[in-house]
This record gives sequence, structure tokens and C-alpha cells, in this order.
Amino acid sequence: MDSGEMMRIDDIVDRARQAERPLILVTGGEPLVQKRCIALLEALRQTGAIIQLETSGALDIQPVPAHVRRILDIKTPGSGEVSRNRWSNLPMLRSGDEIKFALTGRADYEWSLACIREHRLAALNIPILFSPCWGELDPQQLSSWILEDNPPVRLQLQQHKSIWGARAVSV
Repeated sequence: MDSGEMMRIDDIVDRARQAERPLILVTGGEPLVQKRCIALLEALRQTGAIIQLETSGALDIQPVPAHVRRILDIKTPGSGEVSRNRWSNLPMLRSGDEIKFALTGRADYEWSLACIREHRLAALNIPILFSPCWGELDPQQLSSWILEDNPPVRLQLQQHKSIWGARAVSV
């Protein structure tokens, strides 16, 4: 699905400024593979909004500007991409950043709990989000597991999909 258009960085910044939103999230696929992603993140600072970058965690986050809050998506076995996790990114996380696990089922849930323990993620004092994969894991089931086990995580739902449907794209 092609959901975008080619735009100059200045035009993106202008559009973001006109939208007058308090938060701008750069996401979609893997933003860091885009040649001008770092330049875009730098330029978006002009908007005065909080800037977030949601990244797969497969690439080095060190070049991301200090004013950008990073959401590091740790790939679970159910994603088929667990081998792409770049564990060296974890020590670079700081206040304002977040870690996200997208879970496809109970095996991913258990794997993620073990990952939190093994990498001492709770000690980072940043939000750890458990998100059920749309159409694969019932949010009610994940909620039950979290309530039973009381891990140091928050439930994150893809609200835009619940409100506007699975193919919703924001601009």
C-alpha cells in the first residue's frame, strides 16, 4: 500500500507547524533507513512539538538527535524478525524513551517477560509497552495475563485501528 508522497523536509515542517499538534511521531516501516531521516528529525525541532521516533531497533539509534524521544520496538519471535534486534541500542535509552513489544500470542508474552528480566529493562525507568498484534492476539487476553503476572509493563492498544479501521493512515 502506497500511503505517502514525496515531500521536501521544509514542506513537512511547514505542514507539521500548521497542524499545531503537541506531538509529532515519525514512524512507518523503518524511518532510519530513509537517507534524510536524521535531517528531518533535526528540522522538526523548529515546530516546538515533542518529537518521537518509532524504530524497529534493528539499526543504530546513536545518530538520533538528543531532542528526539525514541520508541524502540523489540521484535518478538512471533514477528519472524527476532534476529534483527540490536541489543546494543538498549544502553543508549534515556528518560523520555520507550520500549515496545508487539505480541502475537502467549509464547511472545513469555519471551518478552524473560527479555525484561535478562536485559534488566525495568531498571531503565522508562515505559515498557506490551501491544497485542492486530488480529492475532485479543487485547482482553493480553490484559488478563498482565493483571495475573503484574509485570512492569503498560498495555498499549492501536487505538487508531479500533477507531478508523486496520488500514487507517494518518497524515
